[in-house]
Formats: sequence, structure tokens, C-alpha cells
Amino acid sequence: MKTNLLLTPGPTPVPEAVRRVLAEPIIHHRTPQYRKIFQDVSERLKKVFLTKNPVYTYTGSGTMCMEASIVNFHSTGDQTLVVEGGKFAERFTKIAKAFGLKPTAMKVTYGEAVNPEAVREELKKNKDIKSVCVQLCETSTAVLNDIKALGKVVAETDAILIVDAISGLAADRLETDNWGVDLVIGGSQKALMLPPGLAFLSVSAKARQRVDTANIPRFYSDLRAYEKGMADADTPWTPAVGLVLGLGKSLELIEQEGLENVFKRCADNAAFAREKVKAMGMELFSKAPSSTLTAAVLPQGIDGKKLVKVMRDEKGVTFAGGQGELEGKIVRMCHMGAITRSDLEEGLRVLRATLEEMSVGSK
Repeated sequence: MKTNLLLTPGPTPVPEAVRRVLAEPIIHHRTPQYRKIFQDVSERLKKVFLTKNPVYTYTGSGTMCMEASIVNFHSTGDQTLVVEGGKFAERFTKIAKAFGLKPTAMKVTYGEAVNPEAVREELKKNKDIKSVCVQLCETSTAVLNDIKALGKVVAETDAILIVDAISGLAADRLETDNWGVDLVIGGSQKALMLPPGLAFLSVSAKARQRVDTANIPRFYSDLRAYEKGMADADTPWTPAVGLVLGLGKSLELIEQEGLENVFKRCADNAAFAREKVKAMGMELFSKAPSSTLTAAVLPQGIDGKKLVKVMRDEKGVTFAGGQGELEGKIVRMCHMGAITRSDLEEGLRVLRATLEEMSVGSK
């Protein structure tokens, strides 16, 4: 089987050191041995989230904790402001509607970051808004939102700030406590360098006050069950044991490099990728580029869906295409997690060669 260079914005490559841990014999989760490991990773996760607040680990994809951020902190009929600047932002609106909330969608042009002052005006206009939902990095557009500024805006109100950092966590800077972020959502398959299957939720004291009065029915994602489990260094339901063990190793790799160095590496690699893309004659899609991934606008006449397929199936390099209205129009490449500069160089080399071949073939 041809070796595949994975440069998608999730899942990302899993380092060999982590793969070795994932291959170790399984242990039982209701044991002192597992509880010690789980307690350790739960504490160390706080350093990645840059928070002193508890970080809860769910078994599921990041969407599990997007849902948890809605059902545990709202009641039926609550109003929420959703910053909609891409496909993943739009998911917040869908979840809110599914559980009987009244979301207001603040439409932001794809490729642009939200203006914090526009959020301020919306909160002034409607003081019944209970929360603001936004992405750190909108993965579908490679846009980085100014969470620091948004944190200051939302802190002036009774609303809570909910940030989907599933892609951006440990790639784009996010200072949870310093920036006043109430709920931060993470996922295992991005910069944490694990397979999919774990989702994370950090919870501020301001947000925690909502949990006991929230009246939306919940069971599997009920934060109160996770709090009770956490008190005994445990989880309420069967955890993804192997992934938790692997998480210990991935956190160790991040700690060895240093989180500040991780941020710098991702930013440097992002700058490198952007310059190479522009040198190929393509425009950047994002006007507020993220350090997590780069989105490039494909030249006229290039079928983006075919490009991604040829690169993946014939050349062993996997990029992501566009989603929704951007399908076939952009390509997206990741530079977070375990992805190296040499990986990017190879991916960009294959991208250039494939574009040239397709341009010749279209004449």
C-alpha cells in the first residue's frame, strides 16, 4: 500500500511514540492504575488549555462537546448568538435549534473574521442573549477569530463565551483564563496528535453556575455526571482507554517542546505555506489566516475535487478540499500537530506538480 502523507486539518498524523502507546495491551478502566493515569492527563490538559478550570474528557468526536456546551448551560427557549463564518460555525446553529434554543446567526463573509464590535452591538441590542458561540479557527475557511477581543466584549455581559477550538487548540494561541473564555471545546485528532475519539470541555466558574438550572434533557453528556466522576479521577461511562493512554504521551511531546514553541512552530510553518502558495500564483482564501491550516483559492479551470483525488489516490498526499459553497474552489492544508516542515515541502511540491499537469491537460 502506498504511503500516505496526511496534511488534512484532522485527523492529523499520529507520531510513532504515540502509536507505540496505542499498541500496548489494554487495561481496565475501573482500576487505581487507570484512575491515576486519567487524573494525570486531566491536570496536564489544563496547561494546553491555559486554564486553571477543570477540563472534562468525553468519549466522542468534538461535536459531542459542542452539544455538551449547549445542553448543560442553557434552557429551552434561551437565546444564543452564533457567529456564522463557515460550515463548522453553522453546526452550532443546528445544535442549538435541535435542543429548542433560539439562535441568532451573525453572518460573517466566508474568509473574514468576525468584528468584535459587531458582537458588542448585538449584545447591547439584545440583553436576553445567554451565550456567544464562535470558532477559534474556522476550519472550513482557515480563518482565525480574535478571541481575546471577543472575551472582553462578552465579559461585560451575563452571557458566556463558547469557543470551538477543536482544530485550533495547541496551534493557534488561546489563553482561556486570561481572555475570559467560559467554555473551550477540543478534540483529540487535531494538534493533540491522536486518532479521533476524545473530546474535551473546559468550564469556567461563570459557566458552571448555569448547569444546575439548565433544563434541557441530557444524559450521556450531563456535566454533573462528569463532575462526579472527576472527583474520583474517573468518568461516568466507559472511556476510550487506549486514547487516554496515548494522550499521556502526546501531552508529553507537547511539554517537551514547550507550548510557546509549539505556537511558534505552527506560526512559522503557516507563514512558509502561505508564501509557497502565493508563489504558485494562488490567493489565500482567509483574510485573517490561522496557524492551524492554510486555504488556497484554486486557479480558474482547475477542478478542486479532482485535484484532491489525484493527489491522494495517485500520489499519496492528502489535502482537504472546500466545503459547502467552497467545494471544488479551494484546497486546505494543515500545519499543526506532528506535521513537519519537510512534510509541508513535499505536500506543496506535489500540489505544484499536480496543478501543472491539470493545467496542461485542460488546454
